[in-house]
Amino acid sequence: MAEEINLTETIYPSLEGRTVFITGGAAGIGSSMVAHFCAQKSKVAFVDINVDAANALTDSIAELGLPTPRFIECDVSDVEKLQATVTQVGRDLGNITVLLNNAAHDERHDLAEVTLEYWEDRLAVNMRHIFFATQAAAPQMVEAGSGSIISFGSISWMQAQDDLPAYAASKASVHGLTRGFARYYGKHGIRANTLVPGWIFTERQKEKWYNEEGEQVLQIRQCIKTHIQPHEVARMALFLGSDDSKMCTAQNFIVDAGWT
Repeated sequence: MAEEINLTETIYPSLEGRTVFITGGAAGIGSSMVAHFCAQKSKVAFVDINVDAANALTDSIAELGLPTPRFIECDVSDVEKLQATVTQVGRDLGNITVLLNNAAHDERHDLAEVTLEYWEDRLAVNMRHIFFATQAAAPQMVEAGSGSIISFGSISWMQAQDDLPAYAASKASVHGLTRGFARYYGKHGIRANTLVPGWIFTERQKEKWYNEEGEQVLQIRQCIKTHIQPHEVARMALFLGSDDSKMCTAQNFIVDAGWT
């Protein structure tokens, strides 16, 4: 796998045996979360369109002697397939009680050049699937009597970033979805939170966006001046998925080293 597996030593007993579903789990933050929840002995299933990276990840996790996650190839913009996959995982592994809505693509684009087709595609990739994955998983949480819905936001819209308006709009809307989920499902003991990463140094970020100018901005904006790694977001996800966070809902949990 491209991303180094860097696991926490912290153990959350409530996560053992729990069924965890992760979208966009083949690389970056997603792959780190897959590995971290496997290390907690959760029953992990994840979807992605990058088959090679997904298979490399499952092999790497197996080599560590951890429970092997289940990978299902799925484009999250295909709502029917995504919902069917969520339902099937619940049947095969037991009710999903931790849902991580992580899949997204921060492709840069010029506002003046955005077409209707591009706009609809970006919303489908970055936001729409969050609603429909949650809609499919929540009944399983209701049956189980509890659950944690963790949807991924972004600091891009908070800092008025101008080179990905469709992505920023999608991510800003996640906060509204989270609060709606928290109120709607709270009576069933289900909590919903937004996990908001800052500039995380995944392989993709380093290859595409990191340069000397970016480092200078980072040194100015972040309170803690070191590069944030995927595992540092995954560790927040463990907390939010565990019973340790059972009274945390409708909140934003920001991992950005003080950027915003």
